Amino acid sequence: MKLPVIKHLTNFIEENDQDYVLETIETLEALTEVSSLKDEELDVIGELISNMYGAIEVHKMIKEGTSKKEALNAFMKRVLGSIDN
Repeated sequence: MKLPVIKHLTNFIEENDQDYVLETIETLEALTEVSSLKDEELDVIGELISNMYGAIEVHKMIKEGTSKKEALNAFMKRVLGSIDN
């Protein structure tokens, strides 16, 4: 996951609507079923999907009253904590 990408997507959600991101996730998930995709292509799609889900999580925290900076930091700490364990 890339914090700058999640931050940018969070801004996009704030300016537009999270439904755009959710529909994009659905589209990307459907693309993963294409049998001719290479592993590298699947990795890129997976990275995009995880960043989009991350942005949705951060947006949820912001809606619950957390500042954007705190929400981004808390999310990344959670991600890094799950990687370390």
